[in-house]
Amino acid sequence: MKFTDGPVSTKSDVSWFKAKGVVFSAGVEVVNATMAKKGELELMVATKHIATRGDTLTGAMLTVNISSPCDDVIKVKLTHFKGRKPCGPTFELFPDGTPASPTIRIDNPNQTPAILPEPTPQPITFITGSLSAKVNTSSKSYGVTFSHGAHDQHLTSIEYKGQAVIDAPYQLTLQQASEGSCMANENDPSIGVTDDERGRGQMVRYMLNEMGLSVGETIYGLGERFGPFIKNGQQVSCWNQDGGTASQQAYKCVPFYISSKGYGLFVNHTEEVDFEVGCEKCSRVGFSVRGENLEYFVIGGGSMKAVLSNYTRLTGMPGLPPAWTFGLWMTTSFTTSYDQKTVSGFLQQMKERDCAVRVLHLDCLCSFTFDLEMFPDPKAYLTHLKQEYGVKICLWINPYISQHSPIFEEGMGHGYLLKRTSGDIWQWDMWQPGCAIVDFTNPGACDWYTSKLATLIDMGVDALKTDFAERIPHLGVKYYDGSDARKMHNFYAHKYNQVVFDLLEKKLGKHEAVLFARAASAGGQRYPVHWGGDCESSYQAMAESLRGGLSLTSSGFAFWSHDIGGFEGKPSDSLFKRWLAFGLFSTHSRLHGSFSYRVPWLYGEEAVKVCSELSKVKMRLMPYIYAQAINAHETGVPMMRSMILEFPEDPTCAYLDRQYMLGESLLVAPVFSDNTAQYYIPAGNWTCFWTNKVIAGPKWISEPSYPFTRIPVFVRPSSILVLGPEDVTTPDYTYAEIGLEARLYELVGKVSARVPSGKGVAWAGEVWAEEGQDKVHSTGVHLI
Repeated sequence: MKFTDGPVSTKSDVSWFKAKGVVFSAGVEVVNATMAKKGELELMVATKHIATRGDTLTGAMLTVNISSPCDDVIKVKLTHFKGRKPCGPTFELFPDGTPASPTIRIDNPNQTPAILPEPTPQPITFITGSLSAKVNTSSKSYGVTFSHGAHDQHLTSIEYKGQAVIDAPYQLTLQQASEGSCMANENDPSIGVTDDERGRGQMVRYMLNEMGLSVGETIYGLGERFGPFIKNGQQVSCWNQDGGTASQQAYKCVPFYISSKGYGLFVNHTEEVDFEVGCEKCSRVGFSVRGENLEYFVIGGGSMKAVLSNYTRLTGMPGLPPAWTFGLWMTTSFTTSYDQKTVSGFLQQMKERDCAVRVLHLDCLCSFTFDLEMFPDPKAYLTHLKQEYGVKICLWINPYISQHSPIFEEGMGHGYLLKRTSGDIWQWDMWQPGCAIVDFTNPGACDWYTSKLATLIDMGVDALKTDFAERIPHLGVKYYDGSDARKMHNFYAHKYNQVVFDLLEKKLGKHEAVLFARAASAGGQRYPVHWGGDCESSYQAMAESLRGGLSLTSSGFAFWSHDIGGFEGKPSDSLFKRWLAFGLFSTHSRLHGSFSYRVPWLYGEEAVKVCSELSKVKMRLMPYIYAQAINAHETGVPMMRSMILEFPEDPTCAYLDRQYMLGESLLVAPVFSDNTAQYYIPAGNWTCFWTNKVIAGPKWISEPSYPFTRIPVFVRPSSILVLGPEDVTTPDYTYAEIGLEARLYELVGKVSARVPSGKGVAWAGEVWAEEGQDKVHSTGVHLI
């Protein structure tokens, strides 16, 4: 959020041009430093020069607390008034277990805890692991510099006046996504929000922190963002909205960014967080929240990958989807009409065309029951589909309940639906007539909701598509547990996905639960899989989708999917084939549309060939793919990752958003035109997966008339790929026992590859080979 109308100077006492009506109090010097608790440094930072103690009698003081929950992570909490009663929800930190105690050292060369009496106070340095924060305590020079390693490699810094408490007039808040959204539309009488609840005519308190941007530094992440992959120059609001892939709105807002300099920053607030990434000030990343405090973590580790490992340790490691989820998903599309004959017909034709479907998804199940006219005996029919076609079953659900639903009265009567502050049920007419929302802060509502889902799971359902949950009201509502409605807006999707995922895990077992989720926030990586939402049927939307996926996987999420062919509209045959190839070389692959089907024969026989051949290739690659999935689950490094994450020293890779690494060894470059493929090969001898042609990088390649039946895929130098047999028909097979082919690519020294069992995190064995030798060794693995 912008609070200025252009700064004159950020390094002096020259006043800023503030936006009209803004009262701005920024930190200028440290007047006191104490050890608040063991391992914590607490600073009293004045917002004006303090010449004598009398100067402390008026004016705001900022309390800055610096601590560390684990090595290489520094927590900063900026507070104005401490007396405000805290109100949740909050993100769960370290959900996978308490980390080891950090190694903390605080170097304070000053004579006394207080800074003010010192004539020439010295910097104070807070160190945890290899990450340090050096506080400038000189008069009118407050700032904090964050560095890595023994040689103090500069990462970022808080400069003079880089932290502030701000009072802004209500009208300035209208630039926030929350206030400009349809959920705050004053002309909609169904919202029913008073002027007092809006804060109109009042001043609104914000806390602001700005971090320095170095020359050439690039910023990534902030959730699933479909605009430019590099966030520099953007104003980004972390406020979930369902705007599709063609806008700056986002389904999955994550208040975390990662820098090309090898650090990350996580703002620990579930409510709306506004980021100004080199936007309000070109050399700063500013972030602000409403209220009296602002808490964030600066995350180090020495590399971008290490940062993601530390961040996911903080917010939760990515869940591991079962192996069968990496096969092809086919849906009935969204608004189409279908019955048993339609569904069985699609599956039979896919089978006859040698297109292996592993998951059948049935869309639009609004009241947790089947239409008995279309599906007279649902349980028997699902059993038949599994036996006849070998598919898993996924159903569409959402957290909205129409007043015309047979379960509405039940939910309302028991108090399971979100209420207005008046006590009435909150409703509107979007998505469903008289739509109400399940209140997942009520344990009884969670039990009620999951009891409906449990019945479906008992019928044979294996996965659930948790759709919607972005347009959640933040004004004029009260939650069962008293949660702050603004803080619940983004967090609602997290709670929704958690409730459903936990049920699946309870019913089906660990590493057998999977969602197909659209909305999320920080920590949502614990509940895979997520897909990119509503995209149009165009090459532009295909590129938008990939940018969103790479942004999401730069934000702690390991697995990601998208609607092959686009959701809205009907793709051309050429576009469908290109998107199909892209989809089958993504972590998860789903054929899905809105009002038109995405079965391949509707787009020509060559599309059928693409589907059949590339599906088989993906299934052959499953020993490699599932190994990479386990690595992502255990390390937090995403399976589908940007080029900059894998090659941070290559300046070209900083800007690449139309290709990616699928795991550590496969470079994938989707084709975004009917004709020409364009891609970049980093340094080294890379081998074409299809032809075994070796290309020496760094090099840009342009290939006109690129065949529709292929997608550019290159194997990284010094890799071993372990492939299943050519006749494999499913992604979940006993990888180590079936008879694997080991392919060697430009080995340097001794190279090994682990082979998973295909069940959970267990490893079955390993294969290895050495440079200059053709012999492949193995243990626990049957090779052909």
